Amino acid sequence: MTDSPKIKLATAWMDGCSGCHMSFLDIDERIITLAGLVDVVYSPLIDIKEFPEHVDVTIVEGAVSTDEDIVRIKRIRKATKLLIALGDCAVTGNVTSMRNPFGIDGIMDRAYDENATIQKQRPSAHLPVLLDRVCPLHEIVKVDVHVPGCPPPADAIWAVVTELLAGRTPDVAALTRFGR
Repeated sequence: MTDSPKIKLATAWMDGCSGCHMSFLDIDERIITLAGLVDVVYSPLIDIKEFPEHVDVTIVEGAVSTDEDIVRIKRIRKATKLLIALGDCAVTGNVTSMRNPFGIDGIMDRAYDENATIQKQRPSAHLPVLLDRVCPLHEIVKVDVHVPGCPPPADAIWAVVTELLAGRTPDVAALTRFGR
């Protein structure tokens, strides 16, 4: 008898603080149980450079703020059966989108001119192009599950992931809320 193949799980980090990935790691010893259920095929936690094809579940934290983010999230969506927006930045834009009212020039002036005391200059080489407006994932691609929280608690992440892996729809509202 052969074992059925494990579910292919990926995690990705867009524009955010990485707090959601830290909360994911806070599932502690349950990560060993998870490793028995899935193959992690892409993540900032492992050393794989290219997002693979045919991923079953992808958990994405962070908002979309650059032209490169748009390309990445579209690639992820195309290769993923089930996409989870993890955390308030992925779900609403949250802190990352606080720059929206000021515009790109206003933000760049503040960061590289007004707050600099020496060598006042904007970086110009090898940088992605900032979007006029930071946006949550669902404004660019279809999101299957939204998990709010800043960051969502580890127990909520565990419950959502294990419910989805079991083929059930998690009651996210009972597990976490915005800003939690």
